[in-house]
Amino acid sequence: MNIALWIVAGIDIAGAKGAWYREAGPGMAAALEAARAANAYVLADRRSWIAFVDRGDLDIVVEGDRRLLNQYGVMLVNPAKFPNVKKDVAQTFVDWLTSPDGQAAIAGYKVDGQRLFFPNSDRSGG
Repeated sequence: MNIALWIVAGIDIAGAKGAWYREAGPGMAAALEAARAANAYVLADRRSWIAFVDRGDLDIVVEGDRRLLNQYGVMLVNPAKFPNVKKDVAQTFVDWLTSPDGQAAIAGYKVDGQRLFFPNSDRSGG
């Protein structure tokens, strides 16, 4: 659960929890299953939603809101702290990942014909 969303909504979730609020077990599949069974709302990531086949009456209510952004990133391990790290190979990977070709590969990754990731590297040229 993203506590920041509750804060933005002006809800003190610790004080507001009640019968209406449930925390699901570990894993997004369990949370989606609990929401389907209870006909409830759930915050889910795109990959889990696509993989969850038995949706029942569940439907996407909100998507595309910047507050729901689940940002991934890449960074190099500090070779001063970890001298055995393969810095040059890692830098090559970072350079490719943030390049237009790497960003296109990320954008082109799909599951069941649905795009999972939306690249936004400043180096991508777009």
